[in-house]
Amino acid sequence: MVASQRGRLPRDLARGQSRFQAWRERRKAGSRIPQPLWTLAARLANKHGVARAATVLGLDYYSLKKRTESAVGPPTSRPAFVELPAPVTVGKQCLCEWVNGAGASLRVQLMGYDTADVEALARSFWNAK
Repeated sequence: MVASQRGRLPRDLARGQSRFQAWRERRKAGSRIPQPLWTLAARLANKHGVARAATVLGLDYYSLKKRTESAVGPPTSRPAFVELPAPVTVGKQCLCEWVNGAGASLRVQLMGYDTADVEALARSFWNAK
């Protein structure tokens, strides 16, 4: 590389540097760097390296590295297929056959039932007219 090319900054890094300089010129003393500038810095660090971006932008290397790592986050791709296991039928099974005084009959097969539900069903059948 020629010496003049080595010293030149990439266009996006130079723009980032000018944005940080403009912010520093008009900021109040002690104010924090706004989130959009941190986002820009993290993007530039991912592209050009943390050390180079921190130097050009005038940022602390470790602060920029921390923000760059948190900006990456988990992968956004989703699995194409998710297998769900079949539900396991565990519980009680019951086959009931009832006949009332009028000669009507009812046959019910229950799985995973509650005893109170069976009692209520039987009472409604026997009390039906």
